Order: sequence, then C-alpha cells, then structure tokens
Amino acid sequence: MRWDHLAENPATARDAALFGADAVTTRTFDTPEFQGMTFHEIRAKSIVNRVPGASRMPFEWTVNPYRGCTHACVYCFARRTHSYLDLDTGHDFDSQIVVKVNAPELLRRQLASPRWRGEHIAMGTNVDCYQRAEGRYRLMPGIIGALRDHANPFSILTKGTLILRDLDLIRQAAEVTEVGISVSVGFTDQELWRTVEPGTPAPERRLDIVRAFAAHGIGCGVLMAPVLPFLSDHPDRLRDTVRAIAASGATSVTPLVLHLRPGAREWYMAWLERHHPHLVRRYERLYAEGAYAPKWYQRQVTRQVHELAEEFGMGPRRAGLPRRPARPEPAPAEQAPGSAPTQLTLL
Repeated sequence: MRWDHLAENPATARDAALFGADAVTTRTFDTPEFQGMTFHEIRAKSIVNRVPGASRMPFEWTVNPYRGCTHACVYCFARRTHSYLDLDTGHDFDSQIVVKVNAPELLRRQLASPRWRGEHIAMGTNVDCYQRAEGRYRLMPGIIGALRDHANPFSILTKGTLILRDLDLIRQAAEVTEVGISVSVGFTDQELWRTVEPGTPAPERRLDIVRAFAAHGIGCGVLMAPVLPFLSDHPDRLRDTVRAIAASGATSVTPLVLHLRPGAREWYMAWLERHHPHLVRRYERLYAEGAYAPKWYQRQVTRQVHELAEEFGMGPRRAGLPRRPARPEPAPAEQAPGSAPTQLTLL
C-alpha cells in the first residue's frame, strides 16, 4: 500500500499527506461480521475537507472518518479513491478500510480554530459514516458531539441503521443548530438489493430510520439513489419505491440517476456482465459520452419521480441541505396564558 502523499484530492494537493506511513496500525478481527476485512487505523492530520470547486454537490465542506466501505455497493462512485493507495477499486474498496481513529478529537480542535467560520459540514457523501466498521470504532458519537457543542450545522446521508444509536445525540444537536438527515434508498426490489448492495441493510430497514426520526420530531428525507437504468427505472418499480418512501413518513424524495465514474464504472460493468449480460451493450450506449447518463434520460426519471411524489403527498428537495427539525408543540399547561401555539416548519 502507498501511504505517502495521500490526500483527499490528489489532483490539487499532491504533496499534502493526510498522515504518514509510520502512523498506520493494521488490524483484522475474527468476528463473523468482519471476516475477510482489514482495517488500517491512522491518525489523520486533517478531517474537515473542502469539496473541489468543480463538484456538483450543494455544500462546501465534508467530514469522512472512513475510506473504503463495507457496504460493498457495486456502483459506489468513491471507489476510485482506493487507487490512490495502490489498492484496487473493487474488492479492496469493500474490504480494506481506512479508519481515522482521531477524527472526533481532530474535528473538535478544528471547529475551535478562530479560522473556522461555522459553515455547514456534510457527512456520508463519500463513503458511509455508518457502515459496519462504525459499530466497532464508534467515531460518530464524538463527531456529532463536537458539532453539537460548537452549534455547527451539519447533515448526514446514510444507508446504515446504526445511525439510530445516535438519535439522542442528533436530537440534542438539532436543538442548537440546523441538522439534515437523509437516507439513501434507490429501489425496494429485494433481489436487486441483495446483488447490488450486498453489505447494506435492506431498503425497508432503512426506511425504518425515517420512521424512527419522524417519531422523535426530526424530519428525514430520502435520496432515491441510484436509479439504475433498465433495472429499477420501470414506471412500476419507481412507483413501488416512491410509495414505500412516502409511507415511511419521509419529508422529501430526491432522485439521482446512476453515474459511473472511473473505478466504479469498471466494477459495475463487471457486475452487470455477470448478472445482466443482456444489458451491457445498452449501458455502453447510454454512458458512451462519459460518467453521466444523457440529460434527457435524467430529466425523464426526475419528472416521473416528482409526479409520483406529488401523487403520494410529498415534495422534492435538494439532497444534502440542512433542515431544522420541527419540535413538538408544548402541552397546553406549558404555554403562556393567552398565547397561541406556534407551528415550527422545516427549513
């Protein structure tokens, strides 16, 4: 493995190593849930990362406590980052996990810096911060606690039900700052889920996250991503997915069509060849111009999902934006005499 000169964005920071090779501890665990996986524990030099200027993301700063992801989604766009370590973007991405063990303390120090201006921080936008490894390393409670203590706005996108462990912490943070929670559910088809997202909780279990947060007065949106061409984009399948999302009590649904960047493209196309060989040529034509499906196709899927969302009483929302949860109205005895209850809305 190559640790020297590793940066979040090597194209723009080739000499800014995030950590040195002498700071790496490699571990394996015998427990069944971590069989075949290797964890590289490092002490990072920086944890708050600026999103490249050319990015389409609607936020500027991220925190990523892990690199690589045990969810093993065959389409994951972050796979290419493992090539910076001289690891392959396929199996190694799923099983060789970099853990920034000092992430909570480092974040707390960076948030306290007079140079930090309290801007929104997005998490789970590269690899999932609630992947299986988080159950052992427990980095997120310290991260959320630091953000809460500094009243720093943040958002979390996840497929991991482990976020429910930190629901109380997130609720505390939402009392002092803007918090956005989104769950990723691209489709509800069980057979497709088992092959394309083998390390993730089932789609229905992810929608249980939405229900749990809603029960605690915290609105939760769903990023319907990715919509897989010719696999999950049939009108009936889109309807099934949006119906399930609406039934969970999600505040919004935001569709995103599959994009195939280098690293992910090769791994996904190999998976397609094994499981759906008749679709290979159709994908090659659809993605002939690059990583993204044609605009007409993206607009078609987006329009269909938005129409279904309206039918089921939901509205679209840009993924990743923070929202302040609606707090329950106080009981009548707690209201000031003669005052009317105030209905707080989601931001």
